[in-house]
Amino acid sequence: MALAIFDLDNTLIAGDSDYLWGEFLVKNEYVDAEHFAKQNAQFYQDYQQGCLDIMAYQKFALKPLSEQSMDTLNKWHQDFMRHYIEPILLPKAHALVQQHKKQGDRVLIITATNTFITRPIGLRYDINELLGTEGEIKNNRYTGEVAGIPTFQEGKVTRLNEWLKQENETLEGSFFYSDSHNDLPLLKQVEYPVIVDGDKTLLQVAQQHNWPSISLRTP
Repeated sequence: MALAIFDLDNTLIAGDSDYLWGEFLVKNEYVDAEHFAKQNAQFYQDYQQGCLDIMAYQKFALKPLSEQSMDTLNKWHQDFMRHYIEPILLPKAHALVQQHKKQGDRVLIITATNTFITRPIGLRYDINELLGTEGEIKNNRYTGEVAGIPTFQEGKVTRLNEWLKQENETLEGSFFYSDSHNDLPLLKQVEYPVIVDGDKTLLQVAQQHNWPSISLRTP
């Protein structure tokens, strides 16, 4: 049994769930729309350019969660899934996940996006195991602070290594599917890195290493 690891945003789904959650909050006026939208766009640009301050971003993203009860947040998320995520689920991605499961592989998502947003999306692909950035929770409410190491860039490698020890797993025969150059640290750790609808920088590196490149968006 090998590990089949998937990035989530722009890999298993045709969009970025973190950015779209921000758009959802803005559209429904759950936040100060103009100010939040501007910051959300800037952080997403920083991410694409590879210069994101992950802790600054996570505190920005977790702040709205800290201002609401879990019941309210869960209701919001159901609405978010219906209007923003369901339309960008990818049948080819689901088929690829199922193919790995049929082969007996253990499937895991590793995403920089916080787990409040991403766990329900993983479940739509029948993936129960997910490593993401964790928001601190006290008394059943988010505090707005980050708990532990964000699963971003080298942080994905660190968190995965902790998980491997805990689960008594190895990277022997492992796959990692990703679209982003931010995931290069982890792509270099697995036996079978696979580029999925990759960004320009990642495609250039993939060509140098002869890594395979696929699309889950094309029919």
